[in-house]
Amino acid sequence: MTFIVIIVLSILGGLLAGEHFHSYLLGLSVASTAVGACYWITFRSSHYPQFALFLLLLGVVAKIAVTAAGVLLGLKHALITSPLVFSLSYLFFLFASTYCYFRYREYWLTRLRHKDLQ
Repeated sequence: MTFIVIIVLSILGGLLAGEHFHSYLLGLSVASTAVGACYWITFRSSHYPQFALFLLLLGVVAKIAVTAAGVLLGLKHALITSPLVFSLSYLFFLFASTYCYFRYREYWLTRLRHKDLQ
């Protein structure tokens, strides 16, 4: 049900963005890439639990770096026509992509647990 709400809100936001659709898509792509980079670095499997805090901090730094690079490239190529649409799109997709990544991780972890029990 939550995925349907996210999809409906995404489509509605894209329709409401209208002539600032490039800003909307840039917010989507920068937020999804930033959260993906943070997720990929933070949840790396390591044999040393002492690295957990380091990986978490490195993930946050990667998220900030991807966001800064995406905004700078968007400004350089004049893709951000409305800073308000970009920031609202970025904020929404930051939460939506974080939710989707964690649901995906939860799905695979429960699947692996059920596989180990059999």
